[in-house]
Amino acid sequence: MPSAAERTRTLVQSTCSAVLLVPGMSTAGFDQLIPLDRSVGPEGDLFLEFPADSPAVRAAAHAQDDELTAVLEITDVAPVSVPHRIRGRGRVSGRLTPAPGMAGPGRMMLRLETGGAYVDDLWGAQGVEPEEFRDSAADPLVAHEAELLQHLHAAHGEQLNMLCGLLGERTHERRAAHEPSVVPVAIDRLGLRVRVCEADGRFFDARFDFAEPVRDMVALRRAMRTLFEAAAH
Repeated sequence: MPSAAERTRTLVQSTCSAVLLVPGMSTAGFDQLIPLDRSVGPEGDLFLEFPADSPAVRAAAHAQDDELTAVLEITDVAPVSVPHRIRGRGRVSGRLTPAPGMAGPGRMMLRLETGGAYVDDLWGAQGVEPEEFRDSAADPLVAHEAELLQHLHAAHGEQLNMLCGLLGERTHERRAAHEPSVVPVAIDRLGLRVRVCEADGRFFDARFDFAEPVRDMVALRRAMRTLFEAAAH
């Protein structure tokens, strides 16, 4: 399974919604605390871009030599319609300082020096040390995952339903009785996760590991073809 550090890093570098929480800024509008852009530096620090007049920018500028802590909270929602769409949450906490000269006109970059992180997702909940976060890498499919899942859901429903045949005889009998639909809920370099949704409202997740980790779209297409061929026989 992907490590907690990799999963957190993937969340940070994804398009999931995120909000920066700074103590004493409870009166600021929620939309004012959403970074325009975010990235991770070589030392594992987060760089968050905001409008220059953002309350977060003012707070970081006024703090000067004082310690200003902040938390970036990320919510991961499945890009396809499925029961319980929130796939996970992550947070990165640390010291917040301005990073002048790194943003364009009318914007300011803030640096969140990673002091710790935490992820709670489909794999489980776990804390992440700053060094682990720094040394990890985001999943190579993160930029394409939403599009991939939407394509699988829209164009490959029959092949997805056939995956139930790989789950054993009991699941096959249950499938025949309850006529479930199979929805792709997550994909990463190690495999595909689907949610089997039954007609009576019940559901369960199933995970299909690839024979080997994939590093690009060419390898992913090959892995998916192998998986669907296995389900068809």
